[in-house]
Amino acid sequence: MTQCCFLRVRSLFFWFWSFRHRMALALCLQALCSLGGWLSLYVSFCRLNKHRSYEWNCRLVTFTHGILSIGLSAYIGFIDGPWPFTHPGSPNTPLQVHVLCLTLGYFIFDLGWCIYFRSEGPLMLAHHTLSILGIIVALVLGESGTEVNAVLFGSEITNPLLQIRWFLRETGHYHSFTGDVVDFLFVALFTGVRIGVGACLLFCEMVSPTPKWFVKVGGVAMYVVSWCFMFSIWRFAWRKSIKKYHTWRSRWSEERQLRLNGHLKTH
Repeated sequence: MTQCCFLRVRSLFFWFWSFRHRMALALCLQALCSLGGWLSLYVSFCRLNKHRSYEWNCRLVTFTHGILSIGLSAYIGFIDGPWPFTHPGSPNTPLQVHVLCLTLGYFIFDLGWCIYFRSEGPLMLAHHTLSILGIIVALVLGESGTEVNAVLFGSEITNPLLQIRWFLRETGHYHSFTGDVVDFLFVALFTGVRIGVGACLLFCEMVSPTPKWFVKVGGVAMYVVSWCFMFSIWRFAWRKSIKKYHTWRSRWSEERQLRLNGHLKTH
Protein backbone atom coordinates (compact mmCIF):
# COMPACT_ATOMS: atom_id res chain seq x y z
CA MET A 1 0.00 0.00 0.00
CA THR A 2 2.82 2.38 0.97
CA GLN A 3 4.77 1.48 -2.16
CA CYS A 4 1.70 2.10 -4.33
CA CYS A 5 1.19 5.54 -2.80
CA PHE A 6 4.86 6.33 -3.29
CA LEU A 7 4.66 5.38 -6.97
CA ARG A 8 1.57 7.54 -7.46
CA VAL A 9 3.23 10.54 -5.82
CA ARG A 10 6.37 9.95 -7.85
CA SER A 11 4.49 9.72 -11.12
CA LEU A 12 2.50 12.85 -10.22
CA PHE A 13 5.73 14.70 -9.44
CA PHE A 14 7.33 13.73 -12.75
CA TRP A 15 4.16 14.66 -14.63
CA PHE A 16 4.13 18.07 -12.94
CA TRP A 17 7.86 18.53 -13.61
CA SER A 18 7.47 17.63 -17.28
CA PHE A 19 4.44 19.94 -17.56
CA ARG A 20 6.41 22.85 -16.09
CA HIS A 21 9.28 22.00 -18.40
CA ARG A 22 6.99 21.99 -21.45
CA MET A 23 5.45 25.30 -20.40
CA ALA A 24 8.88 26.90 -19.98
CA LEU A 25 9.97 25.54 -23.35
CA ALA A 26 6.82 26.91 -25.00
CA LEU A 27 7.43 30.37 -23.49
CA CYS A 28 11.05 30.34 -24.64
CA LEU A 29 9.98 29.37 -28.15
CA GLN A 30 7.43 32.19 -28.25
CA ALA A 31 10.02 34.73 -27.09
CA LEU A 32 12.58 33.45 -29.62
CA CYS A 33 10.01 33.60 -32.43
CA SER A 34 9.20 37.16 -31.37
CA LEU A 35 12.89 38.08 -31.38
CA GLY A 36 13.29 36.53 -34.83
CA GLY A 37 10.25 38.42 -36.08
CA TRP A 38 11.54 41.81 -34.92
CA LEU A 39 14.97 41.06 -36.35
CA SER A 40 13.40 40.10 -39.66
CA LEU A 41 11.34 43.29 -39.69
CA TYR A 42 14.46 45.34 -39.01
CA VAL A 43 16.38 43.63 -41.82
CA SER A 44 13.43 44.20 -44.17
CA PHE A 45 13.37 47.91 -43.33
CA CYS A 46 17.12 48.13 -43.89
CA ARG A 47 16.75 46.59 -47.36
CA LEU A 48 13.78 48.77 -48.27
CA ASN A 49 15.40 51.97 -46.95
CA LYS A 50 19.02 51.55 -48.04
CA HIS A 51 19.44 55.32 -48.24
CA ARG A 52 18.44 55.69 -44.58
CA SER A 53 20.54 55.14 -41.46
CA TYR A 54 20.40 52.07 -39.23
CA GLU A 55 18.81 54.19 -36.51
CA TRP A 56 16.03 55.27 -38.90
CA ASN A 57 15.11 51.64 -39.56
CA CYS A 58 15.41 50.67 -35.89
CA ARG A 59 13.05 53.50 -34.98
CA LEU A 60 10.59 52.22 -37.58
CA VAL A 61 10.64 48.89 -35.73
CA THR A 62 10.18 50.75 -32.44
CA PHE A 63 7.27 52.72 -33.86
CA THR A 64 5.65 49.49 -35.13
CA HIS A 65 6.05 47.82 -31.75
CA GLY A 66 4.66 50.90 -29.99
CA ILE A 67 1.47 50.95 -32.05
CA LEU A 68 1.02 47.19 -31.75
CA SER A 69 1.69 47.00 -28.01
CA ILE A 70 -0.59 49.97 -27.26
CA GLY A 71 -3.48 48.33 -29.10
CA LEU A 72 -2.98 44.89 -27.56
CA SER A 73 -2.33 46.08 -24.00
CA ALA A 74 -5.32 48.46 -24.18
CA TYR A 75 -7.55 45.59 -25.31
CA ILE A 76 -6.29 43.45 -22.44
CA GLY A 77 -6.74 46.16 -19.82
CA PHE A 78 -10.02 47.71 -20.93
CA ILE A 79 -11.87 44.82 -22.60
CA ASP A 80 -10.41 41.36 -21.98
CA GLY A 81 -9.43 41.99 -18.35
CA PRO A 82 -8.84 41.63 -15.54
CA TRP A 83 -8.67 45.26 -14.44
CA PRO A 84 -5.12 45.97 -13.14
CA PHE A 85 -6.22 48.42 -10.43
CA THR A 86 -8.41 45.84 -8.71
CA HIS A 87 -6.76 42.52 -9.59
CA PRO A 88 -2.97 42.93 -9.38
CA GLY A 89 -1.11 39.66 -9.04
CA SER A 90 -3.87 37.65 -10.72
CA PRO A 91 -2.99 34.60 -12.87
CA ASN A 92 -1.88 35.34 -16.42
CA THR A 93 -4.38 34.88 -19.22
CA PRO A 94 -3.30 33.28 -22.52
CA LEU A 95 -3.56 36.63 -24.31
CA GLN A 96 -1.39 38.30 -21.69
CA VAL A 97 1.24 35.60 -22.13
CA HIS A 98 1.30 36.07 -25.91
CA VAL A 99 1.63 39.84 -25.62
CA LEU A 100 4.36 39.56 -22.99
CA CYS A 101 6.34 37.14 -25.17
CA LEU A 102 5.90 39.44 -28.15
CA THR A 103 7.17 42.40 -26.15
CA LEU A 104 9.99 40.41 -24.55
CA GLY A 105 11.40 39.60 -27.97
CA TYR A 106 11.25 43.27 -28.95
CA PHE A 107 13.00 44.51 -25.81
CA ILE A 108 15.78 41.94 -26.23
CA PHE A 109 16.22 43.09 -29.84
CA ASP A 110 16.22 46.79 -28.95
CA LEU A 111 18.53 46.38 -25.95
CA GLY A 112 21.01 44.45 -28.12
CA TRP A 113 20.79 47.13 -30.82
CA CYS A 114 21.35 49.96 -28.34
CA ILE A 115 24.36 48.22 -26.79
CA TYR A 116 25.90 47.38 -30.18
CA PHE A 117 25.50 50.88 -31.64
CA ARG A 118 25.95 52.68 -28.28
CA SER A 119 23.00 54.91 -29.09
CA GLU A 120 21.43 55.23 -25.63
CA GLY A 121 22.54 56.24 -22.18
CA PRO A 122 22.45 54.29 -18.90
CA LEU A 123 18.88 55.37 -18.08
CA MET A 124 17.35 53.89 -21.25
CA LEU A 125 19.45 50.73 -20.85
CA ALA A 126 18.19 50.43 -17.26
CA HIS A 127 14.60 50.87 -18.48
CA HIS A 128 14.99 48.09 -21.05
CA THR A 129 16.71 45.79 -18.55
CA LEU A 130 13.99 46.30 -15.95
CA SER A 131 11.32 45.71 -18.61
CA ILE A 132 12.93 42.43 -19.67
CA LEU A 133 13.31 41.24 -16.07
CA GLY A 134 9.73 42.22 -15.21
CA ILE A 135 8.28 40.36 -18.17
CA ILE A 136 10.39 37.26 -17.45
CA VAL A 137 9.29 37.25 -13.80
CA ALA A 138 5.62 37.53 -14.78
CA LEU A 139 5.98 34.69 -17.29
CA VAL A 140 7.88 32.42 -14.89
CA LEU A 141 5.48 33.04 -12.00
CA GLY A 142 2.42 32.69 -14.18
CA GLU A 143 0.92 35.74 -12.47
CA SER A 144 1.11 39.55 -12.34
CA GLY A 145 0.71 39.74 -16.11
CA THR A 146 -2.22 42.08 -15.50
CA GLU A 147 -0.16 44.90 -14.02
CA VAL A 148 2.83 44.23 -16.28
CA ASN A 149 0.56 44.72 -19.30
CA ALA A 150 -0.75 47.92 -17.72
CA VAL A 151 2.82 49.16 -17.28
CA LEU A 152 3.47 48.22 -20.90
CA PHE A 153 0.51 50.35 -22.00
CA GLY A 154 1.65 53.33 -19.94
CA SER A 155 5.24 53.03 -21.12
CA GLU A 156 4.44 52.69 -24.80
CA ILE A 157 1.63 55.22 -25.15
CA THR A 158 4.16 58.03 -25.63
CA ASN A 159 6.57 55.97 -27.75
CA PRO A 160 5.03 56.67 -31.18
CA LEU A 161 5.11 60.42 -30.45
CA LEU A 162 8.77 60.14 -29.48
CA GLN A 163 9.57 58.41 -32.78
CA ILE A 164 7.51 60.91 -34.81
CA ARG A 165 9.45 63.73 -33.11
CA TRP A 166 12.74 62.11 -34.16
CA PHE A 167 11.54 61.60 -37.74
CA LEU A 168 10.40 65.23 -37.94
CA ARG A 169 13.81 66.38 -36.75
CA GLU A 170 15.62 64.16 -39.25
CA THR A 171 13.52 65.40 -42.18
CA GLY A 172 13.76 69.07 -41.19
CA HIS A 173 10.10 69.50 -40.19
CA TYR A 174 10.51 69.62 -36.42
CA HIS A 175 10.47 73.41 -36.04
CA SER A 176 6.88 73.75 -37.13
CA PHE A 177 3.36 73.69 -35.74
CA THR A 178 3.34 69.90 -36.13
CA GLY A 179 6.50 69.61 -34.04
CA ASP A 180 4.98 71.79 -31.32
CA VAL A 181 1.82 69.66 -31.23
CA VAL A 182 3.85 66.44 -30.99
CA ASP A 183 5.95 67.85 -28.15
CA PHE A 184 2.88 69.06 -26.26
CA LEU A 185 1.09 65.71 -26.58
CA PHE A 186 4.23 63.84 -25.56
CA VAL A 187 4.77 65.90 -22.39
CA ALA A 188 1.05 65.83 -21.50
CA LEU A 189 0.68 62.07 -21.98
CA PHE A 190 3.91 61.26 -20.17
CA THR A 191 2.95 63.43 -17.20
CA GLY A 192 -0.68 62.34 -17.05
CA VAL A 193 -0.42 58.63 -17.84
CA ARG A 194 3.06 57.49 -16.92
CA ILE A 195 3.41 59.64 -13.80
CA GLY A 196 -0.19 60.30 -12.73
CA VAL A 197 -1.94 57.04 -13.60
CA GLY A 198 1.31 55.17 -12.89
CA ALA A 199 1.23 56.43 -9.30
CA CYS A 200 -2.31 55.08 -8.86
CA LEU A 201 -1.31 51.71 -10.29
CA LEU A 202 1.77 51.53 -8.06
CA PHE A 203 -0.37 52.33 -5.00
CA CYS A 204 -2.82 49.54 -5.86
CA GLU A 205 0.11 47.19 -6.37
CA MET A 206 1.70 48.04 -3.03
CA VAL A 207 -1.45 47.78 -0.90
CA SER A 208 -2.58 44.51 -2.48
CA PRO A 209 -1.44 41.35 -0.63
CA THR A 210 -1.52 39.23 -3.79
CA PRO A 211 1.61 40.26 -5.77
CA LYS A 212 5.01 38.93 -4.68
CA TRP A 213 7.28 41.34 -2.85
CA PHE A 214 9.91 41.35 -5.59
CA VAL A 215 7.22 42.23 -8.15
CA LYS A 216 6.39 45.25 -6.02
CA VAL A 217 10.08 46.19 -5.85
CA GLY A 218 10.23 45.98 -9.64
CA GLY A 219 7.22 48.28 -9.90
CA VAL A 220 8.89 50.85 -7.65
CA ALA A 221 12.09 50.65 -9.73
CA MET A 222 10.17 51.23 -12.99
CA TYR A 223 8.37 54.20 -11.46
CA VAL A 224 11.67 55.71 -10.30
CA VAL A 225 13.01 55.37 -13.86
CA SER A 226 9.87 57.12 -15.13
CA TRP A 227 10.54 60.03 -12.77
CA CYS A 228 14.13 60.26 -14.02
CA PHE A 229 12.76 60.57 -17.55
CA MET A 230 10.19 63.07 -16.29
CA PHE A 231 12.83 65.45 -14.91
CA SER A 232 14.61 65.48 -18.26
CA ILE A 233 11.33 66.03 -20.13
CA TRP A 234 10.29 68.90 -17.86
CA ARG A 235 13.68 70.58 -18.31
CA PHE A 236 13.27 70.28 -22.08
CA ALA A 237 9.70 71.62 -21.94
CA TRP A 238 10.77 74.57 -19.77
CA ARG A 239 13.67 75.51 -22.08
CA LYS A 240 11.45 75.26 -25.16
CA SER A 241 8.69 77.32 -23.52
CA ILE A 242 11.15 80.05 -22.54
CA LYS A 243 12.60 80.07 -26.05
CA LYS A 244 9.12 80.31 -27.59
CA TYR A 245 8.23 83.12 -25.20
CA HIS A 246 11.33 85.15 -26.05
CA THR A 247 10.71 84.61 -29.77
CA TRP A 248 7.14 85.83 -29.38
CA ARG A 249 8.23 88.87 -27.33
CA SER A 250 10.86 89.77 -29.90
CA ARG A 251 8.40 89.47 -32.78
CA TRP A 252 5.76 91.43 -30.88
CA SER A 253 8.26 94.21 -30.13
CA GLU A 254 9.30 94.42 -33.77
CA GLU A 255 5.69 94.61 -34.95
CA ARG A 256 4.89 97.24 -32.32
CA GLN A 257 7.87 99.32 -33.39
CA LEU A 258 6.85 99.09 -37.03
CA ARG A 259 3.30 100.04 -36.16
CA LEU A 260 4.46 103.07 -34.22
CA ASN A 261 6.69 104.13 -37.10
CA GLY A 262 3.89 103.65 -39.61
CA HIS A 263 5.77 101.04 -41.64
CA LEU A 264 3.61 98.02 -40.90
CA LYS A 265 2.52 96.46 -44.15
CA THR A 266 -1.07 95.37 -44.52
CA HIS A 267 -1.87 92.06 -46.26
